[in-house]
Amino acid sequence: MYPPDDRYLIFQLFGLLTIHWYAVCILGGAILAAWFGARRAAAHGYDPDHAWNLLAIGLIISIACARAWYVAAEWSSFVQRRDNYASIWRWLLFDVANPQTGGIAIQGAIVGAVIGCFIYTRMNQLDFLQWIDFGAPCMSIGQTIGRWGNFFNQEAYGRPMGTPQPWGLRIDPDRRLHQYQDLTQYPESTRFHPTFLYESVWNLLVLIALLVVERRLRHWLRKGDLFLFYAIFYSIGRFFIEGLRTDSLCTSGIGGECENALRLAQVTALVTIAVCGAILALRHMRRNSTGITRVGA
Repeated sequence: MYPPDDRYLIFQLFGLLTIHWYAVCILGGAILAAWFGARRAAAHGYDPDHAWNLLAIGLIISIACARAWYVAAEWSSFVQRRDNYASIWRWLLFDVANPQTGGIAIQGAIVGAVIGCFIYTRMNQLDFLQWIDFGAPCMSIGQTIGRWGNFFNQEAYGRPMGTPQPWGLRIDPDRRLHQYQDLTQYPESTRFHPTFLYESVWNLLVLIALLVVERRLRHWLRKGDLFLFYAIFYSIGRFFIEGLRTDSLCTSGIGGECENALRLAQVTALVTIAVCGAILALRHMRRNSTGITRVGA
């Protein structure tokens, strides 16, 4: 696989409008996810417009949380760049808060989506647990499509393949991390693991698994369970795929192999699996005394 040379769908139309393929993938995935969520909501007797309203709120809060997650992990790097700006406000606006300088974390975006859903459902007197269940498969749809934005940007790829495979990713030398820019050791023919593709495929499998769980276990599930399953399934895949990436956020900063340090996404995935698994188990240990709330097929 080789990403197209042009990362732009439209570049400076009339000298003003520039649209990145990355944005098309992110927004396209979000819109398809909202459409699917609207259909799910309508099937359960809810106004489908709530799904579209949630999209608007969720995108804003998710992007903010995704950036905040990244900045918190890389705070020392941002502090070092403080002197490059005339004032603290310019630094905060054009460096710290600006996602266009690079750096968002999908796990932070998921947290933001949950926060946005909580705020919206409280404001509109909706059942929060019911709506995060509606949104669980939608999250997988958005991630399945949105990950392809990394393909166009030549980012979020993994380490070089030991044996090149047909799905191996070719990365331009000037788009590689510094440790892979030596063309003597890593010639242009080098193929890298397309970890964005692995995660896209995994999220598609998570979507299928959630729909099967929802249908087959509809008499067992309680409100909120489907989202717990989503968090567990996604985190399992993220844990293993993250181990192949070369641009991970490490507990010691951004590093290739994160030598002598933990990968932040892997730690988050393990904590998520443990916490959500425990919540799921505890909820159903008490189901005989609290009763079971069905989730529609």
